[in-house]
Amino acid sequence: MNTQIYSRLSAMMFLQFFVWGAWFVTLGNYLYAIGFQAVDIGAAYLMNNLGAIIAPFFVGMIADRFFASEKVAGVMHLIGAVVLYYVAGLTDVGPVLVGLFLYNACYMSTLGLANSISFNQMETPDTQFPPVRVWGTLGWITAGLGISLILAPFVPDVEATNVPLKLAAICSAVLGLYCFSLPSTPPSKIGEAVTVSDILGLKALALLKDKSFAVFALCSLLISIPLAFYYGFTNLFLNEIGMEGVAGKMTMGQMSEVGFMILMPFFFKRLGVKWMLLVGMLAWVLRYGLFAGGDAGALVGMLYGGILLHGICYDFFFVTGQIYVDRKASTDIRASAQGFIALITYGAGMAIGSYIAGQVVQAYTVEDTHNWEIIWMVPCIFAGLVALVFAVIFKDNTADEMLTEAKGVNP
Repeated sequence: MNTQIYSRLSAMMFLQFFVWGAWFVTLGNYLYAIGFQAVDIGAAYLMNNLGAIIAPFFVGMIADRFFASEKVAGVMHLIGAVVLYYVAGLTDVGPVLVGLFLYNACYMSTLGLANSISFNQMETPDTQFPPVRVWGTLGWITAGLGISLILAPFVPDVEATNVPLKLAAICSAVLGLYCFSLPSTPPSKIGEAVTVSDILGLKALALLKDKSFAVFALCSLLISIPLAFYYGFTNLFLNEIGMEGVAGKMTMGQMSEVGFMILMPFFFKRLGVKWMLLVGMLAWVLRYGLFAGGDAGALVGMLYGGILLHGICYDFFFVTGQIYVDRKASTDIRASAQGFIALITYGAGMAIGSYIAGQVVQAYTVEDTHNWEIIWMVPCIFAGLVALVFAVIFKDNTADEMLTEAKGVNP
């Protein structure tokens, strides 16, 4: 992959996640400011999860069989830009939810397309993709910092306005146009029959006959439920208790993600799969415990600690989980297995979590504020129970073999 291709793909990844980071973090705070109840905010984030569930149909039925990936991505981003800008002007719950569902159906499909476009230009994706993908994380970080450091001085209380939504919509339009200039990625399965089983990764269900994989899949589903609390309500929580520049400060989580991604080989060869996964789960327990006990005054360090734990929370569980699935699945169902795990985590797990989070926050709403200590203890205890089940039941020889192989890898 030459420098020009690397630059073009990196720009695509940067914009791809800049768009997502620009609206996703502040959405809950904005919706609360315009009168939405907590259950409505949970439902709004549920639209993102539903988008993740139906996204494979766009990729599997359209991009893989009829049109070039970069063209499908361009059209999806342009449609999404129009929808999101329109949603930014709405204030009623029903229309906002419908609009967010339509937008997320478009956007979430482009995540897989962006990967497909990248892989098609690479000779060795395992080594060439990470330097491209890291620009996506940098895009998310830039979006948060841009809102807090650049827009905030000009737009009072910007995180409680629709400005981030409009910013995301404008950048989505820019990305949509840019996609048409990307290297061609023609459909890879022209003329092949398409089935729901293929699209949703259901061929991987055969792996559930393996007890250890079944435990891993179940715990992956369950640990994604408390994850939704963080994405849906952390920005509202931090703004409500008086922290300033929250969107920018929350990017510390993505910064730690980059750092821990670099350190993963070091930890991997010393801990192995089971402990990497378990540490990732326990990090969620600690994060929510810190949120429950922290405040914007003397104990603000606890809040920063909870944000910085994102690198361990995400990398140690989700990235290690992807590696584990890759090793467990045979070559013919490997892609299907990864799709299945994505479906039950980002789709089903977080969908359930978004609904539950909305209900819990609503239940502990007191006049114009919330009992955040109790709210955060709910996902804290839930994640702790999942970690306990995993620690006791999960046993897998494959994990031991992976540890043995990892010991020969330099950190």
